[in-house]
Amino acid sequence: MEVAQLARAEFIRELVYNTWLANVVMVKKSNGKWRICVDYTDLNKAYLKDIYPLPSIDRLVDNTSGYELLSVLDAYSEYNQIRMYTPDKDKTAFMTDRSNYCYRVMLFGLKNADTTYQRLMDKIFQGLLGRTMEVYVDDMVVKSVKAKGQAADLEAVFDRVRKHDLRLNPEKCFFRVWGGKFLSFMIT
Repeated sequence: MEVAQLARAEFIRELVYNTWLANVVMVKKSNGKWRICVDYTDLNKAYLKDIYPLPSIDRLVDNTSGYELLSVLDAYSEYNQIRMYTPDKDKTAFMTDRSNYCYRVMLFGLKNADTTYQRLMDKIFQGLLGRTMEVYVDDMVVKSVKAKGQAADLEAVFDRVRKHDLRLNPEKCFFRVWGGKFLSFMIT
């Protein structure tokens, strides 16, 4: 996304006075699109690491075996779905050749982005985790013991997705499959 697109999406706002300022680098993604990357090395050094635990990938993958049907879901622009804590917005400031901006939403590259997102997913899907779904940050799998229960399991997940205004990436979601890719592992 270009700076203008980020501004239109209300992910960023122009900033006049700031105490933190980071450099921007454009990086080409594997799909050919470009991504703005902001170097938050100095900002990340200033913050303590959030010790909230990320789930064990091996355990999550193992917990998906033995189910008749699976649906693999992926959050769209995962971190951008979380608003930045207001006092910390100005700390995400970055410079372009025309102006300085800061993020209104959390972004990839911040020290505690992954743990913050996981904590949110754990709260949103509490009661479903380990039973009918597994979640690792923005990757989710809905698992059903019997194929006929998949619709009800998906309905419970989608009720929470709607309630919390989460967005899923339809290009990376696969419904009612016998197997699929979850956390870079093939599951069946």
